[in-house]
Amino acid sequence: MKLVYKRYASLYFCCAVDPDDNELAVLEIIHQFVEVLDRYFGNVCELDLIFNFHKAYYILDEMLLAGELQEPSKKQILKVIEAQDLLVENAKMGIEDVS
Repeated sequence: MKLVYKRYASLYFCCAVDPDDNELAVLEIIHQFVEVLDRYFGNVCELDLIFNFHKAYYILDEMLLAGELQEPSKKQILKVIEAQDLLVENAKMGIEDVS
């Protein structure tokens, strides 16, 4: 196993990968993740990840499937996340599914 990491401002993103995996591909996935986080949170910082870790995990879950990039489109990822946020808000307000 080897570690691949990238630093963005004060945040470090680390991935543990198999020795035969391509480090550049992993760095690209990390970069894509950070770009989506930036678009979602608006210049992501440590506090965004601490208080909204479930949203960060959801974003990562939308991007990856079995450790491989599932969805390369940032717009599509953000569209799905916004739809999920709307469902959560509607559930909090007691509104049924409005399609």
